[in-house]
Amino acid sequence: MTAYEVLRVFCGPDGGHGNELGVVRDGAALPGRAERQAFARQLGFSETVFVDDPERGEVDIYTPTLRLPFAGHPCVGAAWLLGADRLVTPAGEVAARHDGGLTRIAARPEWAPPRTLRRYRSAAEVEALEVPPPGEWIYAWAWQDEAAGTVRARAFPGRDDGIDEDEATGAAALLLTARLGRALTVTQGRGSQLLTGPRPDGLVEVGGRVCRVAAGGAQRAGGVGSA
Repeated sequence: MTAYEVLRVFCGPDGGHGNELGVVRDGAALPGRAERQAFARQLGFSETVFVDDPERGEVDIYTPTLRLPFAGHPCVGAAWLLGADRLVTPAGEVAARHDGGLTRIAARPEWAPPRTLRRYRSAAEVEALEVPPPGEWIYAWAWQDEAAGTVRARAFPGRDDGIDEDEATGAAALLLTARLGRALTVTQGRGSQLLTGPRPDGLVEVGGRVCRVAAGGAQRAGGVGSA
């Protein structure tokens, strides 16, 4: 039995919505990549993060089908849970800060996986979109109020792994912020909220509210405990 916690990351102002995240605090319980991949697939969240060294903030991130060097919502969630001021990912060191109920991370745009940032004319167009066929990772967005920097977005991973739409995607919001070169307030999915901003050192901050959902345990999937 492997213990894990479930968080919601990038919750809305009322504490609702947010993207679910599985967190295994004791990464040593599942040391192998095959074990971790199978466990992430079993949980079925868009991402699951394994904490390998809580004092150093060393983490390892998986979708149901692949390992990621960096991802936004797992880093924000892990930083909140650990109370960390930095995380160590395979992509590099991620700074974190906690301020007024928000947890923010700072990362380099080039660490984010490639995304197609597709602009639409209105928020209503984005809201009316159907899930596209698999094959392309699409971040659909439109200005709600360009002067105010508010954006409506939806994310379609296109991986054919059971995650047709990602409720809140920190890495994609980071890329959009880098492209536009300005601070943004992004409403994504059903009502999640991401707050972003470029920094003068070339990093981009992305953050939001985190809520704890539950703690639980799951059997190792597919007999991979011997891997």
